[in-house]
Amino acid sequence: MKSRASIWIWLAAGNALPALADPGYYVVTPYDQAGRVGTELRYWTVKANDEPAQLWPELGLSWGVNTRWTTRLLASWIGTGRSDMKLSSWNWQNVVLLTQGEKPYDLGVHMQLIRNRGESTALELGPLWQTDLGRLKLNANVFWEYDDRRRQTRLKYQWRSLYRVAPGWRLGVQGFGEVGKWNDWLPSERQSHRAGPALLATLWDEGPDTVTLNTAFLFGKTYGSRGDMFTLQLQWLR
Repeated sequence: MKSRASIWIWLAAGNALPALADPGYYVVTPYDQAGRVGTELRYWTVKANDEPAQLWPELGLSWGVNTRWTTRLLASWIGTGRSDMKLSSWNWQNVVLLTQGEKPYDLGVHMQLIRNRGESTALELGPLWQTDLGRLKLNANVFWEYDDRRRQTRLKYQWRSLYRVAPGWRLGVQGFGEVGKWNDWLPSERQSHRAGPALLATLWDEGPDTVTLNTAFLFGKTYGSRGDMFTLQLQWLR
């Protein structure tokens, strides 16, 4: 899909190929969803300089296969408004837990297959880490992404620090970044690094139903160009 977002993101990176529509910028966490089905709405935007904001709405369905494995299917669209919104990719995500309480931290593996409509297929793989220090929850992830069109593996990272301010409510900061090829990073001025305030809230938790909200506003760069981002994830588990 040769969208305007594809052009400015990857030309800024020095790559003439159209971009893979990344399936959302949300911190992936190692958690147990055993036996529960989740539906979710995701929405994120990128605003670069004076360009129109690019919008990525997503719909997802997840299932906790067992206490260690959660699988999720996401459909992702892209456009600058309702009139030009197009399906950009299908994304199959799996999270496998390696620890289950026996360590002072949680460790997992994230695997995601991304099929970009009319473009290529990408595989994202990497470790998930999470721990609690009193009221503070910390997350740090590193992902390698390989796509079969560019035939190269890129490195990206995620992090988050949230403080529990009330039962079910956490405030803090989070960030994302892409540094280029995993073994040949881009010059620092062409890398992507964004960070900003984040909120994680449990809006409903009664009976079999849990509704959570995860949102953040990030400031920074997208491959050397200004690229502020807004992300929102609303999930209903039953």
